[in-house]
Amino acid sequence: MSTYRNFVGGEWIESRSGDEIPNLNPANTQEVLGHQRLSTREEARAAVEAAVKAQKAWRRVPGPERGRVLLRALRIMGERKEEIARSLTREEGKIFREAKGEVNKAMNVLEFMAGEGMRLCGETYPSELPNTFAYTLRGPVGVVACITPWNFPVAIPIWKIAPAIVSGNAVVLKPAEQTPECAKLVAQVFEQAGLMPGVLNVVFGRGEVVGDELVRHKDVAAISFTGSTEVGTLIYETASRGLKKVQCEMGGKNPIVLLADGDVDHAVEAAAQGAFGSTGQRCTATSRVIVDARVADEFVAKLKVRAEKVRVGDGLEETTDMGPSIDEPQWKKVLETIERAKGSAAKLVTGGSAYDDAARAKGYFTRPTVFDQVKPDDMLAQEEVFGPVLSVTRVDGLEEALRAANSVRYGLTASVYSRDPSAILRFVEEIECGIVHVNSPTVGGEAQLPFGGIKHTGIGPREQGKTAIEFYTELKTVYYDYTGQARKGNLY
Repeated sequence: MSTYRNFVGGEWIESRSGDEIPNLNPANTQEVLGHQRLSTREEARAAVEAAVKAQKAWRRVPGPERGRVLLRALRIMGERKEEIARSLTREEGKIFREAKGEVNKAMNVLEFMAGEGMRLCGETYPSELPNTFAYTLRGPVGVVACITPWNFPVAIPIWKIAPAIVSGNAVVLKPAEQTPECAKLVAQVFEQAGLMPGVLNVVFGRGEVVGDELVRHKDVAAISFTGSTEVGTLIYETASRGLKKVQCEMGGKNPIVLLADGDVDHAVEAAAQGAFGSTGQRCTATSRVIVDARVADEFVAKLKVRAEKVRVGDGLEETTDMGPSIDEPQWKKVLETIERAKGSAAKLVTGGSAYDDAARAKGYFTRPTVFDQVKPDDMLAQEEVFGPVLSVTRVDGLEEALRAANSVRYGLTASVYSRDPSAILRFVEEIECGIVHVNSPTVGGEAQLPFGGIKHTGIGPREQGKTAIEFYTELKTVYYDYTGQARKGNLY
């Protein structure tokens, strides 16, 4: 059984901290996967120092060559895909086919971002001045702190690390305490790919210690964070006092809107996949369905049947459709939310409890849960649950559906099911979110497309796609007088 080591300056270094926690399999908490020492502020500072030193040399490596490192990482991740996915399932709990999908997503990001090494382009402009060549170029920001969550412990670190290093930055990664094994594997992939020592550093520890040190450190130029809105807001407030660049991808309360003419069967399947896939532990998870009252009874009846077919258990078993919550605090939060909802006017349709059978007694398992007749301002329609709990709100037409959908503080993703082009385009224009799906689930995203939200969901430029490079670079404007002659007159 291993003790996870920090990765600093190209070396695996055991933390000197005496604060240690076990890494448990959430499907079977009697299985200890390893032990994690929670690093100190001094150890976080040492990682930043290593990154500062490495970045000075790394920024001089041509962009195309930096991209080739990502291509080598892509090949290595492909060779180790089964191993990484199996570790992901044991550590995070999602089912094995979802874990393989996550690794595939990480590989897609590596593939796309490798090409960005060839496209770190500026622009040329006509100048008002004679004999002047005017243009822009992009350069790295310096050292970037990447603070990542446990729900996508392979894909999210990759989609932060890849654009950061291809842009010429060095990275200090602070992964979630619940998923150290995945962070170790990600670092190993880049190490095997021949990444210059110190360009990627990994420090295990608590957010209030290691994360806080990285956010406050004078040599950290930018912070990219994914996690809760409460923590993201604190990071934004703290980092802004140091005039740092900040990018936060935070909470979601994503709706499927089913209009009266929409395909009920497709909406049922999309709702089940979005609500119960990954145990509802996705920022893009479907947590609300806003359905026209004319088709609500049919929808709820079919959704109940579909939810009760979800097979819950250990993600490494081929027949499993849904795994456990990540840990005991998250599991208890989900169960407490369910109990609060039972005390409201909402109607419990199915689920609503933990499992009490022997097969699942050792893990953090919750029955797929559906509540009907949830009001738009009810707790269950407003608060992020991050578990397999779905609320159904009945409305009268598109206008009321849009009001209900936009009534939350979040704005990540939304979906509409309809056959009416006019209603669809109206929805696309007026829904308050960063990603819109038409006749498809709220979950999912592609490496070449921007990812992120508005309102209390997102701060800073979008992640993924070519827009990701905007956050990890600074734009420089150049005026080049190629005659070298002194100018006369007023210059603005």
